[in-house]
Amino acid sequence: MYQIALCDDRTDELDKAEYLLRCYQKERSGCMVSIRRFLGADELLLTAREHEYVPDLVLMDIFMPGKLGVDAARELREMGVGCRIVFLTVSKDYALEAFRVDAVQYLLKPVAKDDLFQVLDRVWKKAEEDRKKYLLLRIDSRLCRIPLPDIVYIEAQKKCQCMYLSDGTQHLLRLTMAKLFGMLCGYEEFVKAGVSYIVNLRHVESISVQKMQLDSGKKIYLPRGAYPALKEQYFHYYCAGEEEF
Repeated sequence: MYQIALCDDRTDELDKAEYLLRCYQKERSGCMVSIRRFLGADELLLTAREHEYVPDLVLMDIFMPGKLGVDAARELREMGVGCRIVFLTVSKDYALEAFRVDAVQYLLKPVAKDDLFQVLDRVWKKAEEDRKKYLLLRIDSRLCRIPLPDIVYIEAQKKCQCMYLSDGTQHLLRLTMAKLFGMLCGYEEFVKAGVSYIVNLRHVESISVQKMQLDSGKKIYLPRGAYPALKEQYFHYYCAGEEEF
């Protein structure tokens, strides 16, 4: 399910954008969307900030009372929200500012159906790829996308879990190990090593009855009886065809 935010100060413009999105959903089988409407930039920013709302895509007008769309987009970026943004506007005046906040497209109103559909096709394709590449986590009060290949291992530390990345960065997460593994278990490279570790097989150099040797130099000692299952997972991951990110 893709989360789409529509942001415009005019309800008739919101109606038009939602209609086009519904048409797109009907014409593209398998594309499931959840649409949320916002009458202005401040409403969108408040929802993102206080309710941890992170849409996959924002379709936003630029000229709105109170706050310009490009300014709202800049604040979303500062909050760590990495969603894709498409500006729908009546003027080209802010085109340069739009791309400075990493907008994927700048469409002039009235928006042509074919033009929007081409943009949406590109957005969905890239979103499908990104869903396989990133883990979205709240770290230090910011929403961050952590590239999955960068995760070396996660270690339980009392009530928190510590995530170690390939560049040496460490993140202390206030999530349970079960919650984290639930987010990662759909990717065959992530395995549990006892109750205290989640390990990315991409970073395992060798495995024995006693331990895993990681490419970071870390040695993870295995609990009794864990080796057979982990050896099978390790063999399957590297010999059955590694999924490309």
